[in-house]
Amino acid sequence: MLQVLAIPAAILLVIFTFIILSPFVLNHANGSTKKLPPGPKPLPIIGNLHILGKLPHRTLAALATKYGPIMSLKLGQLPVVVVSSPEVAELVLKTHDLVFANRPKLQVVETLSYGRKGLVFTEYGGYWRNVRKLCSLQLLSASKVEMFGPLRKKELGMLVNTLKKASDSREVVDLSQLIGEVVENVTFNMILGRSKDNRFDLKGLIHEVMYLIGAFNLADYVPILGTFDLQGLKRTTKKVSKAIDEALEHIINDHDHHSSDESPQHNKDFIDILLSHMNQTMDPNDHEQRYVVGRTNIKAIVLDLIAGAYDTSKTAIEWGMSELLKNSRILKKLQNEIEVFVGINRQVEEKDLEKLPYLDMVVKETLRLYPVGPFLVPHESLEDVTIHGYFIEKNTRIMVNAWAIGRDPRVWSENSDIFFPERFENNNVDVKGHDFRLIPFGSGRRGCPGMNMGLTTIKIVIAQLIHCFSWKLPLGMASKDLDMTEKFGLSIPRSKHLLGRPTYRLLSEA
Repeated sequence: MLQVLAIPAAILLVIFTFIILSPFVLNHANGSTKKLPPGPKPLPIIGNLHILGKLPHRTLAALATKYGPIMSLKLGQLPVVVVSSPEVAELVLKTHDLVFANRPKLQVVETLSYGRKGLVFTEYGGYWRNVRKLCSLQLLSASKVEMFGPLRKKELGMLVNTLKKASDSREVVDLSQLIGEVVENVTFNMILGRSKDNRFDLKGLIHEVMYLIGAFNLADYVPILGTFDLQGLKRTTKKVSKAIDEALEHIINDHDHHSSDESPQHNKDFIDILLSHMNQTMDPNDHEQRYVVGRTNIKAIVLDLIAGAYDTSKTAIEWGMSELLKNSRILKKLQNEIEVFVGINRQVEEKDLEKLPYLDMVVKETLRLYPVGPFLVPHESLEDVTIHGYFIEKNTRIMVNAWAIGRDPRVWSENSDIFFPERFENNNVDVKGHDFRLIPFGSGRRGCPGMNMGLTTIKIVIAQLIHCFSWKLPLGMASKDLDMTEKFGLSIPRSKHLLGRPTYRLLSEA
């Protein structure tokens, strides 16, 4: 949630002016004698913002080796605690789950999510509980995941055909782009019932939303600078919010007009499901707070679902394929497993996934090294609390460095930076939030409710790509030359697109 950008000279000048003209006090619990987590000394006004660098998850992982698994920072005027070990993560996400169940208020999110009426960034309370229950039961349950299986199959079939043509002509393909397109199409069709509309650039708008949510907004950390909108994020956010609102209005109106279509050929999407609850009470048994599903709620929920479904799945698949192209032994072992259970005469079906334990290990290892969000989604403390012997005051932002936990040699042995799926053999470590060594989807109350949907998409795409094709890097590129650096944002995608040469390998198709 913190994309660090180069701070323009004008912003630095304003900060410097405030330092010179404004009195300041370094706030260390206002002189309290309570023991705070250790951490680097903050500067006036900007705090520790200057030390984060372009890849904060790596910077803070390195700092944790000096200051420990629970560390204090000041980002601007905001108190922040960074957690970097499974033990402390369990205290935050399980033992004191309720204390840390809130989400911080972010300027961009406030505008884009209609005053935080969605799910992911909504403050903790009755409204959030009702929205989560609605989404979990009506949108993200196992039966709903299965319901969208034919859509995933159709989009993957088109991807396989595209790659088969590239195989016939021995072309190098841009796997990053193709993976992004198939996940986009699945996500937009699943949620909105369409992937393209000539009335507006839906995909372009969603990409702008994703950028704005992940962008570093100085106003969130030095609030007094928010008045100046020096980065232009406030203006851009309002413009994008208006455009996305108009697009969603068109889409909802279209759904309203076709609501009478109940034929078997009509495939319901998420908006259909949400509209079926329009003007209904979210929880009829809650007599004190009767939250009703309205048009604004639907739009806010839809935006959160798109952001959660698209970026995370696409990034995980991209990294998984990167490691498989880099490690021919692992790729071949996975192909052999699929051949045993599926054969070489047909494509992988979703019903096959539960029979593929090595695929499960490959996905776990991918999410260990490349968690879908390096800091998960930030938490915020609802009250004062003592954790691991340290005092944490109310309204402190909590950042769980899942990237650091996944690569900690004390947790994963000395080869913790190596892609080695066999480390998950004969153990019960899972990604579902029960084992705090591996928490790519978070844990507790604010864990990702779309985890099963995401895992299904990640597994079926990787399995299909590996089963239908043999893969090599572009001519002249050795595995050691493959650039594996990341860029920071809402997630940590590859800094450069992944290129590969596919060779179709199925004998025939039933």
